[in-house]
Amino acid sequence: MVDGLKTYGNENLNKKFKGKPVFICTIATTDTSKIHGISGAGASEELNMYTPAADVEIMKYGKPHCMSEIPETVSEGEAAPTPSMLTKSCLDLTKTDLVVVDAGCEIRPDLDCYTLSDSYGHNISTGHGVDNPKEIYNQAVKIGEELSEKYDYLVIGESIAAGTTTALGILKALGYDADFKVSGSMPYNPHELKLKTVNEGLKNGGITPGKVDVFDAIEAVGDPMMAAVAGLTIGSNVPVVLASGTQMSAVCAVIKAIKEDFDFTKITIATTIFVAKDETADIFNITKQVSEDININVVDPKFESANHGGLLNYLDGFVKEGAGAGGAMFMALMCGYNIDEVKNKIVENCSK
Repeated sequence: MVDGLKTYGNENLNKKFKGKPVFICTIATTDTSKIHGISGAGASEELNMYTPAADVEIMKYGKPHCMSEIPETVSEGEAAPTPSMLTKSCLDLTKTDLVVVDAGCEIRPDLDCYTLSDSYGHNISTGHGVDNPKEIYNQAVKIGEELSEKYDYLVIGESIAAGTTTALGILKALGYDADFKVSGSMPYNPHELKLKTVNEGLKNGGITPGKVDVFDAIEAVGDPMMAAVAGLTIGSNVPVVLASGTQMSAVCAVIKAIKEDFDFTKITIATTIFVAKDETADIFNITKQVSEDININVVDPKFESANHGGLLNYLDGFVKEGAGAGGAMFMALMCGYNIDEVKNKIVENCSK
C-alpha cells in the first residue's frame, strides 16, 4: 500500500510504472466551452479558451505568457489554484520532462510543442465538433511510438475546457450509458445543459448511438484532445498513465472502438479523490462499461491539512481534476516520493 493512493483493480499492475516517465499534456479548445454555464475551467466563458495554453505555460515557466494572470476556477473566497500548479509541482519534484501536444487550440501556447491541427473544436451542438479527427489521431500515433522509444512509460494529461461535455457526447454516440455520470469542474454539475448540448449534436450530426464509426462520432460530438490521446496511447509501446477523470474513460471508449483487442492492462487511469468521490458523477461505472481490465488509481493529496486557503476549495468541489494533476501526483508516488512531499511542494508553489 502507498499512502495517499488507492487502486481500484489489480494493484500489481502498478509495478509497470517504474523507470523514467515523460509527462505529456494534450491541449485543445472547443467553442462548446463558450456555452454559458457549461464549464468552470476559467473565470469566464471567454477566458476558457486561454486556459489550456496558460496551463502548459505554467508547467514550463511557472506563469502564463498568453494572459496576465494565472487562470482561476470560479470559487468562493480565496480562488482555487489551477490544477496545472499541482502538475507543475510534481514535475519540479520528479524532474520529469514535459512534452506538449497541441491537438487544436484557438489560443496557442508560447512554447515548443507538437501541433496536430490548424483548427480547433467547434460547438458540438451543431453536430460538427472536430474538422479532422482521423488526421489528428494518425499524427498522434507516430508521436506515441517516438516517445515510447525514449521513456519507460508515458503519463498523458489533458487540458480542455468543457471536456466532460464532449466526453458525454462521445460516450453516448458510442452507445454507453453515461447520462448524469460525467464529472465537472464545479460543485454544481450542469448535467441537464450537457445533455441538451449533446442530444442536439447527435441529432444535428445524424448520429445513431451505438451504430456509428468512431471517427464520425468524434467529428460530430467529440473534441480534438480525445483523438490525440487515443493515438498517443495506441502508438505507445510502453505502459501509459491516462491522467484525468471521466474524460479518460471516454478516451478508453474511443481506443476500444478503434482497436477492439487493445490490451487495457498496459494502461491505468490516474485521477484525484475529488473525482472519485464526486457524488454528481460515476467514473467507475463508465470505465467498467468499457473494460473490466482498466485500473483506476486515485490519489488523495490530503489538502485538508494543507496550509493554503485556496487548496481547501478542492475539498468543496471547486476543481476536481485537470491538466493531468491526478496522474502527475500518481507519477510522483511511483517515482518514490511520499504524499506529504507532494502536498508540501504544491503548497510551496501555490504560495509563491
